[in-house]
Amino acid sequence: MDRRTKICLWVILLGLANFLVYVVMYWYLWGEAINGRVEILNGQALYFLHRNEHPVSKAMFIYSGIHSISIPLTVGAIMLAMLTLAKERISSSMRSAIIRGRTLLTILAVVIAAIVVIWMGAFICQFAGHFQTAAAVSLPIAR
Repeated sequence: MDRRTKICLWVILLGLANFLVYVVMYWYLWGEAINGRVEILNGQALYFLHRNEHPVSKAMFIYSGIHSISIPLTVGAIMLAMLTLAKERISSSMRSAIIRGRTLLTILAVVIAAIVVIWMGAFICQFAGHFQTAAAVSLPIAR
């Protein structure tokens, strides 16, 4: 087994492990932070995970958000690793097609990367928006 194949297999295994940990933590916490909310009660920020009516600590909220943000990167890495492993078979089977195999692989890789960047950007913006609410509480009120 060559070095590239080993790296791709490790990327796939670690990606699947990350996704498994995410699913277990979602089940354990009964929610996630990206679609959660921050509520202000008596001048204090309370952090709620999606589908959870009980507040969690700020640290748990941040962990859940960061782990949720890692999921698009994980999915993209797994897809690119699988595409890399299938590269030779795809290239050899598309010699007489309208578009060459290597060209198709490049297009697919760019599309996957673009989708991952947009997906992660949306998650990051949504997660950062929760902290704008919390930051409003900590600002002193000018009189």
